[in-house]
Amino acid sequence: MKNENETSSADFILLGFLSRTSVHMFPMAMILLGFIIALSGNALLMLLIQVDSSLHTPMYFFLRQLAFMDICQTLIIIPQMLADFLIPGNPISPAGCGAQIFLVLTMGASECLLLTVMAYDRYIAICNPLQYPILMSGNICFLLSAGVWMGASVNALIHTVFTLALPYCGSKEIDHFFCEVPALLKLSCSDTSRYETLVFVTVIVVLLIPFSIILATYTCILYRVLSMKSTKGQQKALATCSSQFTVVVMFYGAATFMYLRPSSYHSPEQDKIVSLFYTIVPPVLNPLIYSLRNRDVLHALRKWIEKCRDLQQDGQKL
Repeated sequence: MKNENETSSADFILLGFLSRTSVHMFPMAMILLGFIIALSGNALLMLLIQVDSSLHTPMYFFLRQLAFMDICQTLIIIPQMLADFLIPGNPISPAGCGAQIFLVLTMGASECLLLTVMAYDRYIAICNPLQYPILMSGNICFLLSAGVWMGASVNALIHTVFTLALPYCGSKEIDHFFCEVPALLKLSCSDTSRYETLVFVTVIVVLLIPFSIILATYTCILYRVLSMKSTKGQQKALATCSSQFTVVVMFYGAATFMYLRPSSYHSPEQDKIVSLFYTIVPPVLNPLIYSLRNRDVLHALRKWIEKCRDLQQDGQKL
C-alpha cells in the first residue's frame, strides 16, 4: 500500500524563492511584512472607497478593483512561497499548479488591462472634462470592467490548458516560488517553439499594445497639464498621473522582460527576481502610492478615523 506521505510522480515540487537558512530569514521576513502591508493597505483602500460617498467616481471604481486584484495576487503567491520556505520539497498537484497559473495570469492580465482603462479615465477627466459624465457613465464603467475580467480570464484559460497539456517526462522540480509558464516550459520534454510563439503574440496583445496606449495617453495628459494656467490644477493632475505611471512602468517593464524572452534565455535566479516586480511589489506599493499621494483618499481616511473615534466616545458615554 502506498505511503500517504509519498509524493505522487505526477506532482510538481516548487523549490521556492530562497533556501531555508539563517541567511535567508531576513528576506523572507521582509516578504512577510510586504504580505501584511499589501493585505491591510489594499483592504483599507477598498473600505474607504466603499464607505466614503465622495470617492464614488469612475476613477475610484477602477481603483477598488485594482486593490481587489492586488489582494488576490498576494493571497495566491505569498502563502505558497512561505510554505515552501518552511517545508522544503512541498509538492503541488498538477491541478493545484494549473489553478495557480490560471489565477496568477488572470490577475496579471486584468491589472494590465485595468491600468489601461484607468489611464483612459484620467485622459477623459483632464483633456475632455465636459464629456466625462457621458463617456465614463456607470454603464460604460461596468462594461469596461466586464471586458477587463473576461479578456483576462480567457487569456489565462488558454495558457493554462496549453501549459498543462505539455508532456513532462523529466524532473518535476520547478525552480521558482510559484507555477509560472516560463519555469514550466523549461521542464517540458517536447518542442515548445510553437507555444512560445503564442506567448509572444499574447505579450504583444496584453502588454505592449496596452502599454503603448498608456504611453500615448499620458503624453497627451502631460501636454494638456503643462498648458493649464492653474498651478494648483497642474500639481494635482501631475501628482495623480505620475503615481499611476510609476506603477505602470514597473509592472509592464518586468512582465514584458519575463515573457518576451525565449525560454533558452531564462535563468531561475533572474526569473525569480523579475517575477517579484510584477507579482509582489505592485500590491505592496499600490495602496501606498494611491493613498499617501492622493488628497481625496487621505481626507476620506481622516473622516473615517474621526467617525470611528466619535462612535467609540459615544459608546463609552453610554
